Amino acid sequence: MAETDEYQLLGLGLCFEDLPLGRKFRTIGRTLTEADLVNFIGVTGMTEVLFSNTEFLREESDIARRVVPGAMVYAFAEGLLVHATMQHTGFAFLNMELNVAGPTFAGDTIHVECEVVESRRSASRANRGLVRTFNTVKKQDGAVAITYNPLRMVKARSAAD
Repeated sequence: MAETDEYQLLGLGLCFEDLPLGRKFRTIGRTLTEADLVNFIGVTGMTEVLFSNTEFLREESDIARRVVPGAMVYAFAEGLLVHATMQHTGFAFLNMELNVAGPTFAGDTIHVECEVVESRRSASRANRGLVRTFNTVKKQDGAVAITYNPLRMVKARSAAD
């Protein structure tokens, strides 16, 4: 339910009708902390020395700073988008292509810039739409960290006429 009495409920996602071809938006920023990195590699088992061993970084790696796994950058980007666009309206993640453009480090702040590049009513479910966005994850200095293009099934406000 979108409204209760005279109070509008905030925090609900965007419906299919809100995502026409060409729409652009961006999320708020989120700093990826050292604690985030430690928790992420612990819970996922991504304990590769590049992420978990500062002696390796100092003595053997070409990267001297605490690098963050691309999977973590993607996961946090998706978290930013869930809060901004998908609560109660995102029904399925169908596919994507993902490219890591450059390293992200603990202490970097990311945000996601999205452009709707495909938007069509579902042929099999009249109360759903299929929306593909081109998502660019950028760091605080404007450098691109990751790009990806998810196709999602999204709730429509009404069935197709």
